[in-house]
Amino acid sequence: MSTVEERLSELGLTVPEVVPPVAAYVPAVRDGSYIYTSGQLPMVDGKLPATGKVGAEVNADDAKELAATCALNAIAAIKAELGDLEKVARVVKVVGFVASDPSFTGQPGVINGASELLGKAFGDKGVHARSAVGVAALPLDAPVEVEVIVAVTE
Repeated sequence: MSTVEERLSELGLTVPEVVPPVAAYVPAVRDGSYIYTSGQLPMVDGKLPATGKVGAEVNADDAKELAATCALNAIAAIKAELGDLEKVARVVKVVGFVASDPSFTGQPGVINGASELLGKAFGDKGVHARSAVGVAALPLDAPVEVEVIVAVTE
């Protein structure tokens, strides 16, 4: 078990199976010393635990937890591509999308769920640049979606 997986285990989490794509793409792609994940939805056991807009059907605290689930799914995609999470040199960038009620402006707080989980999992290597974007809708009516870019070592 990698250090990353041990840290996740201390949080009561395990790296799940990779979420199968819902369209024509792959969960992650390696290009040189970077791995780019596709947008990860907060799928748990093949289902979305919540749907709808943040600030309407989904509250910000629940959305923050869903963003953490997205990050965990991104870790799974990275592990599947890389084989060993110890080869992650650092998390470079996170892009989070929040399906938002028009009056909701707390997107950064929601995406903190993903950022905080990555920080706990990767320690200092988990500090990253980030964007948190409000959008009208996401696939399958998901409240959040997260992409992650990591640099890797050989």
